[in-house]
Amino acid sequence: MRISTFLITLFLLIASTVIIKHSMTPKIPPKELKATATILAFGDSLTFGYGVLPHESYPARLEQRIHRKVINAGIPGELSDEGAKRLPSMLEMYHPDVLLLCHGGNDILQKKSEASVRHNIEHMVRLAQTRHIDVILIGVPKFSLLHLSSLPLYKEIAKQYHLPIEADILPYLLRNNHYKHDWIHPNANGYEKMAEAIEKVLRDQYRFKESE
Repeated sequence: MRISTFLITLFLLIASTVIIKHSMTPKIPPKELKATATILAFGDSLTFGYGVLPHESYPARLEQRIHRKVINAGIPGELSDEGAKRLPSMLEMYHPDVLLLCHGGNDILQKKSEASVRHNIEHMVRLAQTRHIDVILIGVPKFSLLHLSSLPLYKEIAKQYHLPIEADILPYLLRNNHYKHDWIHPNANGYEKMAEAIEKVLRDQYRFKESE
């Protein structure tokens, strides 16, 4: 009986040591984002960089930070159904490794139904995934003093399609006048912060080899 108790105790000690060691081991992202990778930043004026110079947009700032090609495919004023129609040609033209999808803001401003926004965002996600392109979703808030958090539908889509998401940066920027060009667009400092937040998501998802 004593031997059995000793063995059980010994087993529990070994198991707990393994668990603690495993939990302390830093998580290494499984995929590498090569220096030759292409990232397509797709969206509307928030991607285009409305209110700032081209080199101050978030895609331009992100490219400087991660040393990978980031294509700015933002069109001011575009609705999500228009984006869904435009995306196939962009994917065909650039063959990106990663799609940064930030869309739906103009739908929200024009009070389009959330169901239609969801439908169009999901369509764009599936379009990329069928081409084996990784998608990172960027949540857009309702542009109102009372709704400065990303619409729940973005997190719901991210969960459904197993996507990494940056849902906090735009609400944060639009709550802070220091980062705003106007009530719905960041300024140069804001786009820099946006690039920083998206870089963090990328580095959580990928291993970066800085030179090849």
